[in-house]
Amino acid sequence: MLLHYAGFFMKERGFKMRLDKYLKVSRLIKRRTVANEACDAGRVFINDKPAKASTNVKMGDIITIQFGNKEVKVEVLDIQETVRKEEAKELFRYLS
Repeated sequence: MLLHYAGFFMKERGFKMRLDKYLKVSRLIKRRTVANEACDAGRVFINDKPAKASTNVKMGDIITIQFGNKEVKVEVLDIQETVRKEEAKELFRYLS
């Protein structure tokens, strides 16, 4: 659903977003190109399945990212087109 706000059309909260963009907006990975490379290298999983950069992420999904010998696992709590740096951590919750 599209919402009209101050001359702009925005999608309603809770919609789907490409994985590479979500990783950038949430600041789990700083740049979208790096997120693309991580996906291409098979280091990013959604709900325990290997994910491509173009895979859609939705609320409730579990994203696992392998950084060398470290693994980060998060649950998607919200999806937004843009978010301020201070609010980015509200888009996900760390798991184990």
